Amino acid sequence: MSNSRDSRSPVSPLPPGSGAAVVDTGFIPVRAKLLEVAAFLDRVERHEVADDFRCEALREAAQVLVDGRPERARRILEKLSDPTSEPEAISSGKAALGAWRPVKK
Repeated sequence: MSNSRDSRSPVSPLPPGSGAAVVDTGFIPVRAKLLEVAAFLDRVERHEVADDFRCEALREAAQVLVDGRPERARRILEKLSDPTSEPEAISSGKAALGAWRPVKK
């Protein structure tokens, strides 16, 4: 028995031009993710590690969410990504960290 449905397709596709459907379908999952971020930041503050470069990067990225400018996803990804173009002589493993940390000189 084959499943012809693409596993990446949404459960209930939105009708074209249905702005209200975008909100109806997406609000609850996004709300949960926002609460998860807030809870994470609360935890790192309680454990006094909020100055970790990754937490700082999240707070900076969160500012993009409310700046009213378009292409938020692209701009957040760029904010969290390594802006350099030259490879490191020895890998620091930064790709696994999720946020770019400038090399301290």
